[in-house]
Order: sequence, then structure tokens, then C-alpha cells
Amino acid sequence: MVSEDEVRTAALSLPETNEKSSYGMPGFRVRTKGFARLHEEPGVLMLWCADVGEKEALIASNPDTFFTTAHYDGYSAILVRMNRIDADELLDLLTDAWRSRAPKRLVDDFDADGR
Repeated sequence: MVSEDEVRTAALSLPETNEKSSYGMPGFRVRTKGFARLHEEPGVLMLWCADVGEKEALIASNPDTFFTTAHYDGYSAILVRMNRIDADELLDLLTDAWRSRAPKRLVDDFDADGR
């Protein structure tokens, strides 16, 4: 299980990220684009995916961890139960979400640094 503090620390460890409230909850942006936020439902994290296909694949692979609501229908955003992931998986998920929203040049620089 990961905590809100672990989400914050991991999200802000990615290049050019900042924290800004989103729907009254802590949200994380790369430059001006949101890539993750804590959800109103306690213990749930919202993440952007590369596309709806990736979202659907994650839900199909592990519906106890990944889910969606009608609010996110048609959007490449997924909900994650934080009590079902560990710190390593959190960083992987946040990095993927960050990649889906970061400018290409920033992702290229990130990859060039061997991350």
C-alpha cells in the first residue's frame, strides 16, 4: 500500500513537475498538463494513460487494482486503488502517466539520462 505522501514524493521526483490543486485535491502536472491526482474517494489515485486501449488493458489485467467510473468514460484516465500497489509499481505508473502528458523533447531528455 502506498500513502499520499509517497504519491507526492514520487510524482515530484519526475522532471519539471509541480503540484497544483485539481478538483480540490492534490494534483500533479508536468509543466501545465496534469498527469495524476489524488481522487475524492480516499485511497484512490487518478492517472492519465497513453490511450483508452492502455486503460482498458490495465483494467482487464487487474480489475481489483485498476478501475474507472462513468465520469472517465471516453477518456484515457484510470483509477488506481492505492492499497493494491507498492512503491515500485507506483513509480512505474506515475512515470508512464508523466510520459503520456510530457512534451516529446522532455521525454527524450529523460530517456537520454538513462531513466
